[in-house]
Amino acid sequence: MASNPASVSRQDTALVFSGVLDRAAVTALWPALQASSGVQVLDLTAVPRVDSAGLALLAELAARLRAQGSDPRFNGAPAGFNELGAAYRLAPSLDFNASTAAS
Repeated sequence: MASNPASVSRQDTALVFSGVLDRAAVTALWPALQASSGVQVLDLTAVPRVDSAGLALLAELAARLRAQGSDPRFNGAPAGFNELGAAYRLAPSLDFNASTAAS
């Protein structure tokens, strides 16, 4: 089965992801995500699926954005996003420390 390689592009204050966010994608995309200041939206509408490595990338990215003073929001919820977030007891914002995270 041919796969659609993951990619990310910056559009104003949004990072727009496409393709499957899996372990291989994380390795390829992480260098491009280092300069993410000013990002307010993580757009996942073109992402069909995430695995645990993809969710970890998004959680780390969201944490870094919060540390820079942003309150990032997510557009879209690909397959695996909500299920893995719940399994790892993350808030919908992918924050471990949020008061809405499951205990």
